[in-house]
Amino acid sequence: MNLKQLAETLGLSQTTVSRAMNGYPEVSEATRARVHAAAARHNYRPNTRARSLATGRSMMIGHVIPVSTRHEMMNPIFSDFISGAGEAYAKAGFDMMLSIVPDDMEDSAYRALARRQSVDGIVIHGPRADDPRIALLKEIGLPFVVHGRASDAPADFSWVDVNNRRAFARATELLCDLGHRRIALINGLEDMDFARRRREGVEMTLRARGLEVNPDWMSSDEMTEHYGHASAARMLAGDPAPTAFLVSSMIPAIGVRRAVEDAGLKLGRDISVITHDDALSYLGNGGDVPIFTATRSSVREAGRIAGTLLLEMIADPGGPPLQTLLEAELMLGQSTGPVPRPE
Repeated sequence: MNLKQLAETLGLSQTTVSRAMNGYPEVSEATRARVHAAAARHNYRPNTRARSLATGRSMMIGHVIPVSTRHEMMNPIFSDFISGAGEAYAKAGFDMMLSIVPDDMEDSAYRALARRQSVDGIVIHGPRADDPRIALLKEIGLPFVVHGRASDAPADFSWVDVNNRRAFARATELLCDLGHRRIALINGLEDMDFARRRREGVEMTLRARGLEVNPDWMSSDEMTEHYGHASAARMLAGDPAPTAFLVSSMIPAIGVRRAVEDAGLKLGRDISVITHDDALSYLGNGGDVPIFTATRSSVREAGRIAGTLLLEMIADPGGPPLQTLLEAELMLGQSTGPVPRPE
């Protein structure tokens, strides 16, 4: 069905139907609801090119992805975020543009997108503590939302983030309550804001409990299974060794589990592990009873929220920054237990 046929079905002009579909304020809410219901019933979707010409927008959201091999954007968690954001775009009639660029070309890619008016907005991924992309996008005037935060940047920008500091503070408190005193952290790259906040949550809780922050039990790197295994194996070979691990992702947590088993130890009995679980569609944390005790937050839902916020900013460019802080759920699984008693 095309626009003309939909308008005839409703007994409305094509102009009224087009304005109702595109959110123009002069259309009443009753008419707008009637048009959307009919469009859904007849599986009508506006022509993106025609809509772009009518609104002066590209109807496109940009994601610029650096190709560095040591970059968190290469983590497969990214795909679930994109899926969630894509749902929000599609619902609003927007498409997505992924631009893969060398790391040193990222700034020029943003400028080119703005100059060519290729996109109506941008999502920034993997922010660092003082991320220069925030100032750049403010300068060139593209609406943007950050997936995460940038601790040292001015606060007047839009973002969606998990309360990483609080999540890892709660996880550390649980281990302390179970009697653990030798607690290690296997973290992501700590020039990235989320990892910095997670370490702060661990360290402030350990100090509040009067416990040592042992630098030998604090590691930071790209979050791969191999990294989790190598880091845990090294720490378990020490004397003394940690009795518990906090891990920044399910992916390195699988490596930690492998290292625990290689050492002839049992997860949840001899060694406790708490990880962050992004509720990935392709990597579940067990069935009814989770394998890992985890701080859990859906990265797909974060994508949906980020996409929705960005579309709101595009529709109302003069509005204030939109910011959403998500709390992680602490889920008990099979990987934690009381500290082992000395034999």
